[in-house]
Amino acid sequence: MAEWNVYFQNEDDGEAQEEGEEPGGDYRVTGRDCLVLLVDASKEMFIKEEDGETTNFDMTMQVVRSVYTRKIISSPGDLVALVFYGTKQSQDPTKSFKHVYVYHNLSELGAKRVQQVDALQGEKGALLAAETMGSDETSLCDALWCCANLFRDCKLRLGHKRLLIFTCTDQPHGGDSVKDRQARTQASDLRESGVVIELMHLMKAGGFDVSLFFRDVISPPEDESELGLQQEPCEKLADLQRRVRAKEQKKRTMAKLNLCLGEGVNVAVGMYALAVNARKPGAIRLYRESNEPVRSKSRTFHTETGSLLLPSEIKKAQVYGNKQIVMEKDEVDAIKKFDDPGLFLIGFKAMEELKLHHHIRPAVFLYPAEGEVKGSSCLFSALLTKCVERNVFALCRCISRRNYPPRFVALVPQEEKLDEGKVQTTPPGFNVIYLPYADDLRNLDPPQTPYASPTQVDKMREIVHKLRFKYRSDAFENPVLQQYYRNLEALALDMMAPDDIEDLIMPKVDQIDLRLGPLVQEFKDLVYPADYNPDTKSAAKRRAAGAGGTAEKKPKVEVSEDELRAHIQKGTLGKMTVALLKEACKQFGIRTTGTKKQELMDALVDKLAT
Repeated sequence: MAEWNVYFQNEDDGEAQEEGEEPGGDYRVTGRDCLVLLVDASKEMFIKEEDGETTNFDMTMQVVRSVYTRKIISSPGDLVALVFYGTKQSQDPTKSFKHVYVYHNLSELGAKRVQQVDALQGEKGALLAAETMGSDETSLCDALWCCANLFRDCKLRLGHKRLLIFTCTDQPHGGDSVKDRQARTQASDLRESGVVIELMHLMKAGGFDVSLFFRDVISPPEDESELGLQQEPCEKLADLQRRVRAKEQKKRTMAKLNLCLGEGVNVAVGMYALAVNARKPGAIRLYRESNEPVRSKSRTFHTETGSLLLPSEIKKAQVYGNKQIVMEKDEVDAIKKFDDPGLFLIGFKAMEELKLHHHIRPAVFLYPAEGEVKGSSCLFSALLTKCVERNVFALCRCISRRNYPPRFVALVPQEEKLDEGKVQTTPPGFNVIYLPYADDLRNLDPPQTPYASPTQVDKMREIVHKLRFKYRSDAFENPVLQQYYRNLEALALDMMAPDDIEDLIMPKVDQIDLRLGPLVQEFKDLVYPADYNPDTKSAAKRRAAGAGGTAEKKPKVEVSEDELRAHIQKGTLGKMTVALLKEACKQFGIRTTGTKKQELMDALVDKLAT
């Protein structure tokens, strides 16, 4: 029974295992991701600008709502809390902190919390916040201490812990050195406990100087190549949402590997998926009596005795040369193993050698893992710089996981790019392009079609030039998924009807016609004949109809009675087509009530058997 217990001891604990680990991956989830949103509720956050734009508090609440809905959809197991500081009223689990209001405790999100955040938006939301919490003195030390207690008192196993501070005040204590020192000390304690502190500073009159106080509060960059603290405050909602989206989640690796540049020279790297297919969540089976989720268990039984089989009693077999070769599980693993996981540098090639048809599957992204091997970021950066300067890519052999087959990959260098607000839009690193083997390539024989004339090609070139635009993948959302989640949101929040969505993939016909003008008609005149109409029949059929001709019918094929009797005796009547069986029934004057093949066969058998 010892072996049985070892195999099945963790099966009932399936719910406790967290999501995020891919089968066979090197990444190990250590707990749930936690996010605490610490929002400044002082009077400065409620000041409305002269141009009538929304207040910083209202903009923050919109971002909080987007974080909530995004977490509910993508990471329902994550824990999120919402805490206000600088409030008149105080509310926290320990009831020991002044000017701190814990609006939502650290727990999983639900529809009720989204509704409560919605109530804080707009002018009515500002009035509700004033009545519920009010604005008074600010004590960031107490607020950070309260957040530390939220992390500490959580009974669940915690993984990545992150704290986002939203404020438009660069000196929260008005220059009080004692309170500043206490807040810095508390922030240092939080960072030592593994909490990552990020600042989401907002625009205010006179600008926001992070060097006055918050530079010593936030966490340093996770590695040397990260951008770290953003100097410019967020003035627009889109900028704030983009920053929060980049910081709210831990970047998890698909695999952590060693890039071997030569004998004894290894660089620790992580593989990341920059884009994955967004799918609808799978259906959850519920027990009809209690509506609780149903868990399924698989067991293997002996076909003859019905006894339960242990894993050691199950073997695998492969038929080779009409002989069944039985293998143990360890032998199967040994056959699959080619080498240890890792990347092995083979050489470098010019970028012109990499062709478009070499792209056979989605690429992944390579980034240094400084925490695994010290100095990896420096060597990785040097390799990236030289590849960019010489316009070459690195050719490597890649084994991403244990027992995975080796693949040849091209490491294509990618430089870092920043937008106007100094926010990183393109990270520095290598794109891993999986290259095909010889067996993956096919020689196609395309059908011969007429070639376009140079005039037609030039006209189409004009049309393409008019319709060109700068493509951004994040500008187009999947309308099916958007409608699906809108409907779920309407049901969860008791809305009268779901919000309308804009199908961004539909072509803008009016704008296209305005851009092209007469080019479309000119192209049609060059390609199609004058009397061409795509809604009618083809020209060949029209000419045949105009000449009084009709389509040539296939000659009828008759089957003799002797042939039918022979088919019945041999049992091969079913090989005849339905058309032949119908013709045979008409030939012998058999009336059938149906047109199915079996009915026609039965009618012929009854007729010829008498």
